[in-house]
Amino acid sequence: MRKLAMVMDPIADVKTVKDTSFRLLLEAQTQGYQCYYVEMGDLLIDNGTPYAVTRKVKVTDQVTDFYQLGEDERVRLGDFDVIMMRKDPPFDSEFLYATHMFSLAERDGALVVNNPQSLRDCNEKLYTSWFAEHIADTLVSANSDVLREFHKTHGEVIMKPLDGMGGASIFKVGRDGSNLGVIIETLTQKGTRYAMAQKYLPAIKDGDKRILIVDGEPMPYALARVPSAGETRGNLAAGGSGRPQPLSESDWAIARAIGPTLKAKGLMLVGLDVIGDKVTEINVTSPTCMREIEAAYDINIAARLFAAIDEKLANKH
Repeated sequence: MRKLAMVMDPIADVKTVKDTSFRLLLEAQTQGYQCYYVEMGDLLIDNGTPYAVTRKVKVTDQVTDFYQLGEDERVRLGDFDVIMMRKDPPFDSEFLYATHMFSLAERDGALVVNNPQSLRDCNEKLYTSWFAEHIADTLVSANSDVLREFHKTHGEVIMKPLDGMGGASIFKVGRDGSNLGVIIETLTQKGTRYAMAQKYLPAIKDGDKRILIVDGEPMPYALARVPSAGETRGNLAAGGSGRPQPLSESDWAIARAIGPTLKAKGLMLVGLDVIGDKVTEINVTSPTCMREIEAAYDINIAARLFAAIDEKLANKH
């Protein structure tokens, strides 16, 4: 029996109807994997060998009493067939250290999803810059004067940190520049941290579309996260509502342009965030929205991911 380790945030806090990590555990069970539950604090390196103090986990697709954990076991990371790194951002130093442990696990024979080197390389905000033809006008800087000039040029802008998630600390600045100074101070911590500024895209009213890409292949449906009244953020965590929908022609064009590069970098499950016909983020750490899309359409995205994983495992031997 193949063994899968799911590295994730505390399972007790999971909302089963929407959690993608939980969905992947369900699918892994269906595919015949023995699943193990791992939190970041369970990882360790002993004389160059990476381990996890882990527990076998069994999950049931229901709202409460949805998991059972076994006894603690110390398992070499290299003994897992598959390790899924699904820890939510922020991408901090502990996350970085964990990816180094997973690189050791790869050396020792495990398949890590997503590839740990690429997790280090592909910041979810900055990585969009590699696909500049598909993004809105975007600036990354810690310099207040430079950020102010960007606002002056574009009038309406979105400003955000490079390490956030779920819509946290995302600001819209209007043409009058109200609160621009304090926003820049807050995001850059008075010029000591980089922040991102993007030209405001009015198409946000139609939703911030999450497009899932599995091993380089776009899934045919997206989840448009539509902002609530008075909001500019579509993130579900910020109160947006989800609207599943087929990909548009421009969605397909963007996803097909970016997908092959993601595949080449070992990024097997990625969430593109698209507003109108522009990419705003490339989510590689723990992309979500799988359950919402699967609930609306006759598609099993999780099974497609495991089919790609099985192909990679077969090619290793």
